[in-house]
Amino acid sequence: MILTVIENMPSVPLDRFAGWLTETPDVATPAVTLAVVRPWAGDAIPMLADCGDGLLVLGGQGSVVDPASPWLPATRDLLAQASVAGLPTLGLCLGAQLLAAATGGQVQVAAPPGREAGVIDIHPRPEAAADALLGGLAADVPADHPLNGGVLAAMPSMHADAVVDLPSGAVWLASSRLYPYQAFRVGSAWGLQFHPEVSEEVFAGWAELHDDVDTAEVVEQFRARADDVEHAGRAIAHRFAALVRESAALAVTA
Repeated sequence: MILTVIENMPSVPLDRFAGWLTETPDVATPAVTLAVVRPWAGDAIPMLADCGDGLLVLGGQGSVVDPASPWLPATRDLLAQASVAGLPTLGLCLGAQLLAAATGGQVQVAAPPGREAGVIDIHPRPEAAADALLGGLAADVPADHPLNGGVLAAMPSMHADAVVDLPSGAVWLASSRLYPYQAFRVGSAWGLQFHPEVSEEVFAGWAELHDDVDTAEVVEQFRARADDVEHAGRAIAHRFAALVRESAALAVTA
């Protein structure tokens, strides 16, 4: 089973997802193999047929129209194809914005609410309860909270661009205080505006790149909620890997 990963820049790697995606619940469960594509180093964006059993598009420091990343149009095309082909697909931060733009949504560069930096509360929408990726986390929301009032996860965030309109037919799954479209599903693809994959060290490095971010403050937030961040990040990685395995098994029996 192959999961193709597109790394848009070396400062935004798979990070903790590299281990979490390849973990298995038992010795009888086959592991997912990661195939990392690095277009910043000259790798070509693969064709859909060459993506194996799943696709994951990571974040980046630029926007969805960044001229310094000439591979982004091909990445958007690939995301659009994957979302309608039934291929389990996940976009993180920039990857989520590329997915939205590729499938008819709108992304605003430097959105008016400003940069969302730190560890934020992600609030589930009612639709999250039945979602194949986030339903497990939604089930953990306390029963005395409505789904759109409880906390799905504490998640690291570091973005100023944002999805401002979802694609037609997309399912809205989660929001935050500043930005409504923190998680959505379109076809077989999920977009997450936050970063379930990131470690404290990488997160601190991102903060250092922005004059409007207090690095010490966001690192303190990360440390204060480290267990919650890891729990939710690992759960998302494990569930997405399970979806990749399920898709591969269906392809074998088809």
